[in-house]
Amino acid sequence: MDPTAPSGLRYDFIWDLCEENGNLYVNERLDREEMCGESATCSVSFEALVHNPLNIFEVEVSIEDVNDNSPTFRKTSLGLEIGEWTLPGARFPLEMARDADVGNNALLTYQLSSNPSFSLSLKENPGGKKHPELVLEGALDREKQSSFEMVLMAVDGGEPARSGTVQILINVTDLNDNPPKFSKSIYEARVAENLPVGSVVLRVWATDADAGSNGRVSYSFGNVPDDVLLLFTVDRDSGEVRTASTLDFEEKSKYIFGLEARDGGGLTGHCEVQIYITDENDNVPEITILSLTNPVPEDAPTGTVMALLKVRDRDSGENGQVSCELSGEAPLSIVASSGGSYKRFSVAGAAFPADFCEGTLPYSYNLCVAAPARAVPEAAWPPPPPPVPVLSAEELLGGDSCEKPSLNSTAVTGEPPADLDAAQAAWGQLRYSVPEEMPKGSFVGDVIKDLGLQLPELRDRDIHIIDRGRTQYFALHGKTGHLVVAERIDREQLCRLMDKCVLRCELIVEGKMEIYEIEVEITDINDNSPRFKDIELEEKISEMTAPGSRFPLAEAHDHDSGRNSLQSYELSGDEHFSLAVQAGPGGDQRPELVLAKALDREEAAFHELLLRAMDGGDPARTGTARIRVTVLDVNDNAPVFSQAEYTVRVPEDVLVGSVLLTVTASDADEGSNGHVKYSLKKQTDVALGIFDLNSESGEIILMRSLDFEQEDAYELEIQSRDGGSLFDTAKVVITVTDVNDNAPALTVTSQLRGISEDSPPGTLVALLHVEDRDSGANGAVRCLLDKDVPFRMQSLKGSYYSVVTARELDREQVSEYNVTVRAADGGSPALQSSAVLALRVLDVNDNAPVFAEERYSARLAENNAAGALVLRAETGALYALRSFDYEQLRELQLWQYFTVSEENGNLYVNERLDREEMCGESATCSVSFEVLVNNPLNIFHVEVAIEDVNDNSPSFSKAALDLEISEWTLPGARFPLEMARDADVGSNSLLTYQLTGIPLFSLFMQDKPGGSKQPELVLERGLDREKQSSFELVLTAVDGGDPARSGTVQVRINVTDANDNPPVFSKRLYEARVAENLPVETVVLRVRATDADAGSNGRVSYTFGSIPDAVRALFAIDSDSGKIRTAGPLDFEEKNKYIFSVEARDGGGLTDHCEVQIDITDENDNAPEITILSLSSPVPEDAPVGTVVALLKVRDRDSGENGQVSCELSGEAPLSIVASSGGSYKVVTAGALDREQASEHRDRIGLSLKISVTSRAIPGEKGRVSGYGWQVGCDLDGSINE
Repeated sequence: MDPTAPSGLRYDFIWDLCEENGNLYVNERLDREEMCGESATCSVSFEALVHNPLNIFEVEVSIEDVNDNSPTFRKTSLGLEIGEWTLPGARFPLEMARDADVGNNALLTYQLSSNPSFSLSLKENPGGKKHPELVLEGALDREKQSSFEMVLMAVDGGEPARSGTVQILINVTDLNDNPPKFSKSIYEARVAENLPVGSVVLRVWATDADAGSNGRVSYSFGNVPDDVLLLFTVDRDSGEVRTASTLDFEEKSKYIFGLEARDGGGLTGHCEVQIYITDENDNVPEITILSLTNPVPEDAPTGTVMALLKVRDRDSGENGQVSCELSGEAPLSIVASSGGSYKRFSVAGAAFPADFCEGTLPYSYNLCVAAPARAVPEAAWPPPPPPVPVLSAEELLGGDSCEKPSLNSTAVTGEPPADLDAAQAAWGQLRYSVPEEMPKGSFVGDVIKDLGLQLPELRDRDIHIIDRGRTQYFALHGKTGHLVVAERIDREQLCRLMDKCVLRCELIVEGKMEIYEIEVEITDINDNSPRFKDIELEEKISEMTAPGSRFPLAEAHDHDSGRNSLQSYELSGDEHFSLAVQAGPGGDQRPELVLAKALDREEAAFHELLLRAMDGGDPARTGTARIRVTVLDVNDNAPVFSQAEYTVRVPEDVLVGSVLLTVTASDADEGSNGHVKYSLKKQTDVALGIFDLNSESGEIILMRSLDFEQEDAYELEIQSRDGGSLFDTAKVVITVTDVNDNAPALTVTSQLRGISEDSPPGTLVALLHVEDRDSGANGAVRCLLDKDVPFRMQSLKGSYYSVVTARELDREQVSEYNVTVRAADGGSPALQSSAVLALRVLDVNDNAPVFAEERYSARLAENNAAGALVLRAETGALYALRSFDYEQLRELQLWQYFTVSEENGNLYVNERLDREEMCGESATCSVSFEVLVNNPLNIFHVEVAIEDVNDNSPSFSKAALDLEISEWTLPGARFPLEMARDADVGSNSLLTYQLTGIPLFSLFMQDKPGGSKQPELVLERGLDREKQSSFELVLTAVDGGDPARSGTVQVRINVTDANDNPPVFSKRLYEARVAENLPVETVVLRVRATDADAGSNGRVSYTFGSIPDAVRALFAIDSDSGKIRTAGPLDFEEKNKYIFSVEARDGGGLTDHCEVQIDITDENDNAPEITILSLSSPVPEDAPVGTVVALLKVRDRDSGENGQVSCELSGEAPLSIVASSGGSYKVVTAGALDREQASEHRDRIGLSLKISVTSRAIPGEKGRVSGYGWQVGCDLDGSINE
């Protein structure tokens, strides 16, 4: 039979041989897959026995395959999760189908149902099998389509073909690729001043098309002034903008600020909020006496100015319009002046009373200010005032004070009383006995009868039990005179640890004044079970402890007494232990655990026992305790590496600190004995200092950068040692693969510094040399020049290039060239280097001079210094020879910011003017005031415009801006950055932004509705977190002043991980060779896959792929470590090779596959089998020499040397044994037979197994078969006929 077919099956009954024609027929249905499994060929071999003459022929029948099995998948559907950030071209391995057929009938190809976003690719494994991979053809957008359904069909090559299908369900996971978007770019609101704090002003609203946290929007202020933060708040969840303090129209009537909406992934959107404050009539007009003439001459002419008043109302519009009137009988009138002033209380006539005294005015006057009725209803203004006092002019500048009442409080206290009593006890003369736990009312004794009293005396003489203030366990029944139980009696509670339990009480007969003492003995009942203090006991015993050793156990306790107390112990649960009970000094029983059989921690680390304690009650009560025996380890096992040799291939640009490989050694011991530490035992000179072996984890870590160009392979010898100094060694081979890590080296060997503009084309300008240390395509270099330059490259011999002029030069158009020469290699991505050739074009006199402008103009500020620069042109400069003065002013007296010289009337700045402090963000800034002039008395309105100077630099609210950008973000994505603030206005305000850093990012400025510029960071190229996980840029805000001012902020970008790296096995094919009959859970090999991603995306778990159930029954894989262990017995004779696939899956659902090939080696575990096929008995004594007497079949199911057998014949009979084909033997006559000399011969045939000389070999075994009177060794019983 074919060695790959299961040899445990018998095939002799399958065939039928026709005796008439000798044709061989099939006796029953043949199933090739059942007979030979996955073997490529299938044949059945057997022997045919032929009589007359007796002979054996070997027959082999080949079983051809028919297409009777369809391809099948292990699951009905496959679920995949793919991020919408995944780039087109990404591949996702799918489950392979299984087809039990072979050859052309086996699985041939796969087909995928049509879908424009996905296609199917077939990857051929080392064993020739095709592995289906799903390929992403176009970018995904979860917001457009969040899931896909497709059908994968596996088709075999039979005729007709068979197929099997599986449904593929793809869920598109969300990428934060949509920033929040406000419903408006500008939100406007108009609210009245003096709103209550907490009032809603408006609500902004932003939406985000992403899902989950990526679509959850929170709101906050942008870079806004502090006064806005004091006046307004924004709810981070609802977007409601509320007042945080009182709004005052008179302080500011309009607020403009920015709001930011940020999603859970850090993307932002911005809007502008404009809040207009409307005026309320909340300010009373203010009157200020600017000047007062007192006394007034009685001959003062009509129109004489007596006083100047300033009237001001801080409200605006109609609320701020005031009228001024004069009441009283004085001959005065009031006249309005400019700027809210009133001048001249004019004398209307000279009619003064007769009691007028010189120097006084006998009249008082009131100034009354009222607002028009259209601003505030008449009912509300003016409010009902107290009577207006009559004041003198001086008193108008004064004021009154007021007091506020104080508050009082009281307190109440109290005292609590307390009191206690005590009681006493007595003994008695009557004695009774009663069991514990009797119900209330149970009979104890007939007290009346026992005392010789009659029942009538019970009532007449007031007989009762004396109450001493303690618990009364007994009572006297009022009708019968019986002593009964009054309370529950628990003997163990009342008389714990006492052999005899007696309760006492006193009975008094009031009529006789006699006291009787009563004693009641409480007898025990079996109401308590034996109990252990701890129901879980733990013992720790070393596995080296000798049998017979004893270990005391905790005793049980039983509160009952006598026979009801603890009587015996029993132990159950394990053959390794027995129980012994020792008697203590007080007669108590003390249990001991006895070790009956030697322990082996590796066989059983724990033993669970049950200790039972029993009392003598009827029925008996028991208590139990579980005993957990922990077997302490001794160091009787050495560590064993999972592989004798580890190999790994790593690229030369792997990061320092990366884990290249993890070696594992297992030790069956525990604790320090099983704690394995790893060390480098031996390494080549070139490997010194490059690798480090973590003594705890077994991780081989890169300590210095690798360079393929210096060394492409390293060998290490590692050692694992346990805490008891036992060890094992293994070999590690690290192969370095080349990556494109060397940019081409571009050297300018020679060049011209200057070249005449009339040089002809082809003039040699520079000579260059290029070299790249990488190999293959990574080292192939090509050179290029910038476009639109009058030069070209020419390749010379070897690695040299020349730069020559391509056309004529013109110095007047371009006077010098910085020509960039770029050298790029053939790697992916390509690396390049460059060199700049600075070439100056030498002039030839071929142009006449020309002015740049026909007319020049300039502006000069007044009060300039002599010699100040007025204008600079290409040919010279214009300077002022003296100072210039624009105007002259008379003497003035001003307040706060300005002062006037009394000598020349010039206006001067009184203190430093800060336009930003005075006018904030207003585009224009001016100060208006009135000037009071005496002699003659008058008022003039003055307005001074404050011009802006560039004294403020743009500033950011933070020193650094932190952004998180996923590595899956597509190029072109924009990320709004914080806007800077510049307190200056006009040309001095913020003008533009600049970005410095790396070419991966650029800057775009979005024009806002108000004319400001919003900086946005633009991703120019795809990110790869595994190559670079963070970036630092500098954003500079520059204003338009001269000289310009700037402010900077650091932009820190953290690249978050995307699951863009599938797990990668260190090998495509893992091979192991193990002996049959290994113990279950023996480690066969370990697969290892690495994933460059981080977190859960980089966490790899291992499972079997689509494999037969027979393989699952024999092998198991640890999902975390990748260790493959035996799950059932391996039998070389049933199958000597297993090939199956293993899948590695990361936390994001990406997978990789490898193939595992396990070869089973043969052990000598089968004894030879002897079958007597034919026996001729009796044998004629005249049978010629060579006559066949018997045919034997000898078979050993082992292979190789273990299956080679020899057959020998012992005894004195003239017979010999001759080997035939196919393991058959003939017993033939070796000489003449003589019946008279020996009528019967008994020869014994023994078989010995030919054994190769190895330590694993076992002695040859003898086969034994019964039948036909032979024993095999077998006895051949035969007789000889005459």
